[in-house]
Amino acid sequence: MQYDVVAIGSATVDQFADTDSELIRIDTPTTHERLIAFPLGSKILVKQLTLSTGGGGTNCAVSLARLGLRTAYLGKIGDDGNGDFVVRKLADEHIDFVGPRCGQTGISVILNSFAQDRTILAYKGANNSLQLDEIKPFETRWVYLSSMLERSFETVTDLICQNSFRVAFNPSNYQAEMGYQALSRLIDRVEILVMNLEEACKFLDLEYRKRPDARTLLKEMAKLPPRVLVITDAAEGVHVYDREFYYHGLPAPGLQVLETTGAGDALASTFTAACILGESTRDAIHLAMTNAESVLQHRGAKEKLLTRDELYATAQTITRQITQSSLD
Repeated sequence: MQYDVVAIGSATVDQFADTDSELIRIDTPTTHERLIAFPLGSKILVKQLTLSTGGGGTNCAVSLARLGLRTAYLGKIGDDGNGDFVVRKLADEHIDFVGPRCGQTGISVILNSFAQDRTILAYKGANNSLQLDEIKPFETRWVYLSSMLERSFETVTDLICQNSFRVAFNPSNYQAEMGYQALSRLIDRVEILVMNLEEACKFLDLEYRKRPDARTLLKEMAKLPPRVLVITDAAEGVHVYDREFYYHGLPAPGLQVLETTGAGDALASTFTAACILGESTRDAIHLAMTNAESVLQHRGAKEKLLTRDELYATAQTITRQITQSSLD
């Protein structure tokens, strides 16, 4: 089958655990940290436990498929019960699986705090060991690449460099801190590059604690080959440079955040989908932020990802400030 896009990245079973956690703040002259704390030696009762599929690869595959694109997912899923669960959920979204099944499926335990944030315990399992000869042949116009590590990252880099796919890439913190020189073979093939502000700082070897201006970061990133550059910055919104204009989109007024898992995946994949569908940069920003905000207002990375009709209808009800200017 000819796909519109193949989403590449990790697959996990996510376990969301609500507990009566405490938050501790630690301030030093150079850092400010907030920690979720549990009493040592105690048995902590879980108030609510929710299971769903997760991982950047499956999150973005579902986002792309719900927006009407013919989508496949490429990653490595274990040949265990958790793997059966992931594959079944992909099929429910009409997403083909073009990767191998071997080993143990990745698992994430998300510890939710009362302060609308979370700490994630991640076991990568089979995710990091994808081999090139394990991939089923496929044809696609676009590849959307989220975080892959170790052998899997080398494999997908080889795959992309050996084919003529158009590529969108949303690296993780781990990959961003490798910098351009280590990632150049892949970055030089990327058309849409999406990072959050912290990742962009690590990518450019700048100190995040000094909170450099996103516009300044885009000027540095504009020296690299990707055609469209996107930096997200939580409550400060989204910054985009498309080689013609610099755009800054702000969150919808009165946004109430319930849970943050998957919001970054929703924004990056929806922005990419909008570009594939031929939307303008301004409209792609608005649609991407609208879908991400839907995820932010509900629990789980996938449950409130919108269909194309839902997304366009919801976007029409939101008045969002998006400014446009020169990057200079």
